[in-house]
Amino acid sequence: MKYDLITILGPTASGKTPLAAALADKLQTEIISADSRQVYRRMDLGTGKDLADYAVNGHAIPFHLIDIVEPGTKYNVFEYQRDFLKAYQEVVAKGKLPILCGGTGMYLESVLKGYRLLPVPENPELRASLEGKSLEELTALLASYKKLHNSTDVDTPKRAIRAIEIEEYYKQQPVEHREFPQLNSLIIGVDIDRELRREKITRRLKQRLEEGMIDEVRNLLAEGIAPEDLIYYGLEYKYLTLHATGQLTFEEMFLQLETAIHQFAKRQMTWFRGMERRGFTIHWLDATLPTEEKVEKIEQLLNTRT
Repeated sequence: MKYDLITILGPTASGKTPLAAALADKLQTEIISADSRQVYRRMDLGTGKDLADYAVNGHAIPFHLIDIVEPGTKYNVFEYQRDFLKAYQEVVAKGKLPILCGGTGMYLESVLKGYRLLPVPENPELRASLEGKSLEELTALLASYKKLHNSTDVDTPKRAIRAIEIEEYYKQQPVEHREFPQLNSLIIGVDIDRELRREKITRRLKQRLEEGMIDEVRNLLAEGIAPEDLIYYGLEYKYLTLHATGQLTFEEMFLQLETAIHQFAKRQMTWFRGMERRGFTIHWLDATLPTEEKVEKIEQLLNTRT
């Protein structure tokens, strides 16, 4: 059996995107993003798109599933699976081996495991019954449906209500399987030392603030996007919106956001280790190795089946 896909995953600030781009350049292929927030247009600095990374040796590396929906919408894993499959089939039709790259564990696993998902409509009555409940109450209710692996589900009351809505729908509806192909992927993990990761996260946060990340959020608010819709996206958009609307000082925003990103990176690694326990083989490469050496190691793995 040959590989259908190469997957490159890792926590934020691990350098997975430059690696994926260098590999894509070497293999003359295309990248499919697995990032739950880079799908949004005009949300660039806050989501860390770093589109310059997709230019290698003077070549523009084609990428998919970045800048595909408008801010304010609630893109989800069901839609991601659908859009991934379309992009995957487009790349394969060109005779190329696609590279899946990102850090959103649920998106990655939905593709690699072939989750069969149902689109979940809004439930106005359920939402009305949950309105006014505290985040603690909503968290407890969600925990009664499932073990809480993903703490972003309870980042805000709005997210928690949506998560409960999804769980209630699956509980009530017979599961009609949507076909999704079983893909055989070579999975590469970029392993970055915890202290180096923390240092890179802090440096990158300062850089993006200098590049105008606060203005990016102010511009989105000026477009008429509701503050609560931006807060829904979590991390940068949560804390920058709270700052832009006068609820946090710059110093409070910076310290709370820095801590939140460090915690997020830790959760990403917990998810990836969980994937290994769930049967995925991840080949970890040291983030500090030169890019050329990492690409060479991936090529060796690609050509050596065990």
